Amino acid sequence: MIRLFKVKEKQRELAENANGGSPIKKQSAGELRLHKDISELNLPKSCCISFPNGKDDLMNFEVSIRPDEGYYFGGTFLFSFHVSPIYPHEAPKVKCKTKVYHPNIDLEGNVCLNILREDWKPVLNINTVIYGLYHLFTEPNYEDPLNHDAAAVLRDNPKMFESNVKRAMYGGYVGQTYFPRCM
Repeated sequence: MIRLFKVKEKQRELAENANGGSPIKKQSAGELRLHKDISELNLPKSCCISFPNGKDDLMNFEVSIRPDEGYYFGGTFLFSFHVSPIYPHEAPKVKCKTKVYHPNIDLEGNVCLNILREDWKPVLNINTVIYGLYHLFTEPNYEDPLNHDAAAVLRDNPKMFESNVKRAMYGGYVGQTYFPRCM
C-alpha cells in the first residue's frame, strides 16, 4: 500500500516537472476554508480587506473599518488578521494596529471580542469576525473591558467618554496617553 502512494506521488512530480512548472504547493484545510470565506465576504461599505503580503498569503491580511455611526464615526481603524493553518478550529488572531481609546481594545491593540476567544466555533467565519469588530465601534461594551479606564468613563460619564474619543481620534492626549490622528 505504501509503495502505491509513493508511485502515485512520483508520477505526479514527473508530470509537474514535464510541464515545466514548479511543484504546486498543497493548500491546508485552513487555507481552503479561508479562501472560501474570503470569496464569500459580504462586508458593509465602511469595511475593506487588503493583503499587504500579496494574494499568495491569504493567511495574513488587514481589515480597515470606518464606522458610519456612533462615537467613532469618521475614524479609520486598521486590524491585522493572522489565520492559523488549523482554521476554522482555531479563531484568527486579530490585533488593532491603530492606537484607539476604546473600552474593548487595549493600548497594545489586543481586542476583547467574545467570538475571538471562548465563544469561537468552527461554524463562524471571517465575515462574522469583521461584523463583530464593526459592532465594537458602534456599540462599545464597558462590561467586558480591556481598557478599564475607558470603560469606567463610558459607564459613568458618556459625554466625557465621547469627548475623550474625539480628542484621541483627532490626535491628542487622553490622560497621559497620546493617540495619533485616525480621522
